[in-house]
Amino acid sequence: MNILETKPASRSDFESIEEGQKNTKFADLIIDGKSLYKMLIKYNMVPSLGWMSNEWQREVIEYFLLRKPHETMWYRYPLMVCSWCGDEGCGFISVKIDKENNVVTWKDFYLEPEMKKINIGPFYFKWDSYKKVINSTFGVAGIQ
Repeated sequence: MNILETKPASRSDFESIEEGQKNTKFADLIIDGKSLYKMLIKYNMVPSLGWMSNEWQREVIEYFLLRKPHETMWYRYPLMVCSWCGDEGCGFISVKIDKENNVVTWKDFYLEPEMKKINIGPFYFKWDSYKKVINSTFGVAGIQ
Protein backbone atom coordinates (compact mmCIF):
# COMPACT_ATOMS: atom_id res chain seq x y z
CA MET A 1 0.00 0.00 0.00
CA ASN A 2 1.27 3.47 -0.85
CA ILE A 3 0.83 6.55 1.34
CA LEU A 4 -0.73 9.63 -0.26
CA GLU A 5 -0.37 13.08 1.30
CA THR A 6 -0.67 16.61 0.00
CA LYS A 7 0.94 19.95 0.71
CA PRO A 8 0.67 23.42 -0.79
CA ALA A 9 3.44 24.06 -3.32
CA SER A 10 4.40 26.26 -6.22
CA ARG A 11 6.64 25.79 -9.21
CA SER A 12 9.31 27.99 -7.60
CA ASP A 13 9.60 25.49 -4.74
CA PHE A 14 11.25 23.11 -7.23
CA GLU A 15 12.73 25.18 -10.05
CA SER A 16 13.68 28.74 -10.93
CA ILE A 17 10.90 30.63 -12.65
CA GLU A 18 12.06 32.86 -15.46
CA GLU A 19 10.49 36.20 -16.30
CA GLY A 20 7.25 35.71 -18.20
CA GLN A 21 6.60 32.26 -16.69
CA LYS A 22 3.79 31.67 -14.21
CA ASN A 23 4.66 30.53 -10.71
CA THR A 24 1.54 28.41 -10.35
CA LYS A 25 0.52 27.40 -6.83
CA PHE A 26 -1.10 23.97 -6.49
CA ALA A 27 -1.73 21.03 -4.17
CA ASP A 28 1.30 18.80 -4.60
CA LEU A 29 0.56 15.14 -4.18
CA ILE A 30 3.15 13.32 -2.12
CA ILE A 31 3.39 9.56 -2.69
CA ASP A 32 5.48 7.66 -0.16
CA GLY A 33 7.26 10.89 0.75
CA LYS A 34 8.04 11.86 -2.88
CA SER A 35 6.53 14.82 -4.72
CA LEU A 36 4.47 13.85 -7.77
CA TYR A 37 5.34 17.23 -9.29
CA LYS A 38 9.04 16.50 -8.91
CA MET A 39 8.63 12.95 -10.30
CA LEU A 40 7.03 14.41 -13.45
CA ILE A 41 8.77 17.82 -13.61
CA LYS A 42 10.29 17.17 -17.05
CA TYR A 43 6.79 17.39 -18.59
CA ASN A 44 6.37 21.02 -17.45
CA MET A 45 2.91 20.47 -15.96
CA VAL A 46 1.40 20.87 -12.50
CA PRO A 47 -1.08 18.76 -10.52
CA SER A 48 -4.69 19.50 -11.46
CA LEU A 49 -5.76 19.70 -7.80
CA GLY A 50 -5.88 22.71 -5.49
CA TRP A 51 -5.95 25.64 -7.91
CA MET A 52 -8.05 27.51 -10.47
CA SER A 53 -11.73 28.34 -9.89
CA ASN A 54 -13.79 26.73 -7.14
CA GLU A 55 -16.00 25.12 -9.80
CA TRP A 56 -12.97 23.56 -11.52
CA GLN A 57 -11.56 22.30 -8.22
CA ARG A 58 -14.87 20.67 -7.28
CA GLU A 59 -15.07 18.98 -10.67
CA VAL A 60 -11.54 17.59 -10.44
CA ILE A 61 -12.21 16.32 -6.90
CA GLU A 62 -15.36 14.60 -8.21
CA TYR A 63 -13.22 12.90 -10.87
CA PHE A 64 -10.59 11.71 -8.41
CA LEU A 65 -13.22 10.38 -6.00
CA LEU A 66 -14.81 8.52 -8.94
CA ARG A 67 -18.14 10.28 -8.46
CA LYS A 68 -18.33 11.28 -12.11
CA PRO A 69 -16.54 10.22 -15.27
CA HIS A 70 -14.48 12.64 -17.29
CA GLU A 71 -16.56 13.83 -20.24
CA THR A 72 -14.05 12.70 -22.90
CA MET A 73 -11.78 10.15 -21.23
CA TRP A 74 -14.39 8.30 -19.11
CA TYR A 75 -12.13 6.01 -17.10
CA ARG A 76 -9.03 8.26 -17.23
CA TYR A 77 -8.47 11.54 -15.42
CA PRO A 78 -6.26 14.63 -15.88
CA LEU A 79 -3.61 14.28 -13.18
CA MET A 80 -1.22 16.98 -14.41
CA VAL A 81 -2.18 19.97 -16.58
CA CYS A 82 -0.74 23.09 -18.21
CA SER A 83 0.91 25.23 -15.54
CA TRP A 84 -0.29 28.41 -17.21
CA CYS A 85 -4.01 27.81 -17.76
CA GLY A 86 -4.88 24.25 -16.70
CA ASP A 87 -6.49 23.62 -20.08
CA GLU A 88 -6.33 20.02 -21.26
CA GLY A 89 -6.01 21.32 -24.82
CA CYS A 90 -2.44 22.34 -23.99
CA GLY A 91 -1.59 18.73 -23.19
CA PHE A 92 -1.83 16.85 -19.91
CA ILE A 93 -0.87 13.69 -18.08
CA SER A 94 -3.71 11.25 -17.55
CA VAL A 95 -4.04 8.38 -15.12
CA LYS A 96 -6.45 5.46 -14.92
CA ILE A 97 -8.11 5.36 -11.51
CA ASP A 98 -9.89 2.25 -10.25
CA LYS A 99 -11.46 1.39 -6.92
CA GLU A 100 -11.97 -2.17 -5.76
CA ASN A 101 -13.21 -2.80 -2.24
CA ASN A 102 -11.33 -0.21 -0.18
CA VAL A 103 -8.31 0.19 -2.44
CA VAL A 104 -7.81 2.91 -5.06
CA THR A 105 -5.33 2.21 -7.85
CA TRP A 106 -3.56 4.79 -10.02
CA LYS A 107 -2.01 3.16 -13.08
CA ASP A 108 -1.31 3.59 -16.78
CA PHE A 109 0.07 7.12 -16.77
CA TYR A 110 0.09 8.74 -20.23
CA LEU A 111 1.27 12.00 -21.76
CA GLU A 112 -1.71 13.27 -23.75
CA PRO A 113 -2.70 13.75 -26.50
CA GLU A 114 0.28 11.70 -27.76
CA MET A 115 -0.75 8.66 -25.66
CA LYS A 116 2.91 8.24 -24.70
CA LYS A 117 3.25 5.89 -21.71
CA ILE A 118 5.02 7.31 -18.64
CA ASN A 119 6.81 4.66 -16.62
CA ILE A 120 5.65 5.31 -13.05
CA GLY A 121 3.21 3.48 -10.81
CA PRO A 122 1.00 1.70 -10.23
CA PHE A 123 0.15 3.18 -6.85
CA TYR A 124 -2.33 1.72 -4.36
CA PHE A 125 -4.08 3.78 -1.67
CA LYS A 126 -6.49 2.93 1.16
CA TRP A 127 -9.84 4.51 0.24
CA ASP A 128 -10.55 6.31 3.54
CA SER A 129 -7.20 8.11 3.69
CA TYR A 130 -7.23 8.72 -0.09
CA LYS A 131 -10.65 10.36 0.12
CA LYS A 132 -9.50 12.67 2.95
CA VAL A 133 -6.38 13.71 1.04
CA ILE A 134 -8.22 14.43 -2.22
CA ASN A 135 -10.92 16.44 -0.41
CA SER A 136 -8.24 18.42 1.48
CA THR A 137 -6.86 19.82 -1.79
CA PHE A 138 -9.84 22.18 -2.26
CA GLY A 139 -8.72 25.79 -1.99
CA VAL A 140 -5.07 24.99 -1.25
CA ALA A 141 -3.74 27.68 -3.60
CA GLY A 142 -6.76 30.00 -3.62
CA ILE A 143 -8.40 31.12 -6.85
CA GLN A 144 -5.82 31.76 -9.55
